[in-house]
Parts: sequence; structure tokens; C-alpha cells
Amino acid sequence: MSAFAPTVSINSVLDIDEKLLDTYGIKVLLLDLDNTLSLHGSPMAEKGIFEWLSKMKSLDIKMIVISNNTNKRVKPLAEALGLDYVANGWKPFTFGITRGLKRLNADKKHSAMVGDQLFTDILGGNIKGVKTILVEPFHIEKGWLFVAKRGLERLFFKRDYSKLNNK
Repeated sequence: MSAFAPTVSINSVLDIDEKLLDTYGIKVLLLDLDNTLSLHGSPMAEKGIFEWLSKMKSLDIKMIVISNNTNKRVKPLAEALGLDYVANGWKPFTFGITRGLKRLNADKKHSAMVGDQLFTDILGGNIKGVKTILVEPFHIEKGWLFVAKRGLERLFFKRDYSKLNNK
């Protein structure tokens, strides 16, 4: 299996439900922030995220945000979501993922890294040995760096961008 291959690929974090969690034995979600829970750089969560988080909490799913972004970006939104967080996570290096697992007192076997990027979220989760859930980004970014990263990702994983709600 490729280090870039997710355990499962779904359309949105909102599609993570009790059936998916049970199927893969997941009790812990390590959540990317940008384009997984919120539009990149937005101070607000995407529509449906608060309700989804409430559902996950009712299922006793432990959750933490693991982001490569700075504390200034991550802290306000993670706190608004009611989640602990690790900023400057350095994915695909596993430092942030390791810190998140320790804070939740969680084992790798029942944990999953959830994110929209192959080269950070999925690769980092696979290196750490947790399950990985690739979600489609909420929106296609227009910046050259994002366009280049998404282009490189196509070499490793085929996405269906036609499903996205672009604004």
C-alpha cells in the first residue's frame, strides 16, 4: 500500500458517521482544520460542523484539531468548536499527531487522521500508523501553491472535484 493511500476516502468530514467509525474501529479523530472543518483561513466553521461535532461527542468519540497552521489561526476556531488543538503540527512529520494522541491518551489502533491533503494529513497519518480518512476540500483554492499541490496529488490519488461546492 502506498504511503499516500488513505484508509478510506469520503466526500466530507460530515460523512463520518457511526457506521464508518464502527467499520474501522475508530474511537479517536485527529482533525485537520483548513478545508476539513473550515474554509482555509476562515474564522468560522463550515455549515453543519457544529451539529456533526455534537453527534461525534454523543458517540463518545474523542477529537482534537491537528493543524500545520499557527496558534494565532488555530486557537480561536478550535476553541469556538470546543476542541483541544495542536498548532504547528508539522504534518507529514508525526510530531503534532503524536502530541494529539498523547493529549487524548489514545492509542494508534483506534485513531484516524482526517484531512483533505495527501502530502500532509494522509502521509503523516500513515507514517504514524493511524488510520487515515481523506476528505474532499470544501472549496478549491485558487492560489498557485494550492493549485500546484492539488496537481501533484493527482499523481497519487484521483479526486472527483465535480462534487465540490465552489464559491
